[in-house]
Amino acid sequence: MNALNGERNIEWLPASGFQLRKAGVQFDAVRVDGDAGRRLADLMEELVGREPGPVVTEANGRRGVYFFVPPGSTAHRCWPREVTILNSTRSRVSYVPVPALDGRTWPLAWRYPPTEPGRFVHTLILINAADSLFR
Repeated sequence: MNALNGERNIEWLPASGFQLRKAGVQFDAVRVDGDAGRRLADLMEELVGREPGPVVTEANGRRGVYFFVPPGSTAHRCWPREVTILNSTRSRVSYVPVPALDGRTWPLAWRYPPTEPGRFVHTLILINAADSLFR
């Protein structure tokens, strides 16, 4: 465990690099690709006043933006089609890339790093923000 993570005591953060974590255990995630994901992150920052909760950006490929929300909070909700839900249910298991807080994590980076255990992006605010951008 790195010093920054030790201070925050967030057990799902890797000590270095990045790792895949099973969604639905310690968090669910919502991914929005490309510029749309970055616009959604900007809107979330504006709506909640600076720091919306843990958000990771990807520098290559789909250029995904991952919003970390409480476990179990993404199921049984209507999401816009631009949104990919990453959770675990009876019929599927999803894995989410999680970078360390520092060091070499390319192509992933924390746009908004986690600040404390149990602090996530607010799911209902995220749904409403996504609806306003994509519907």
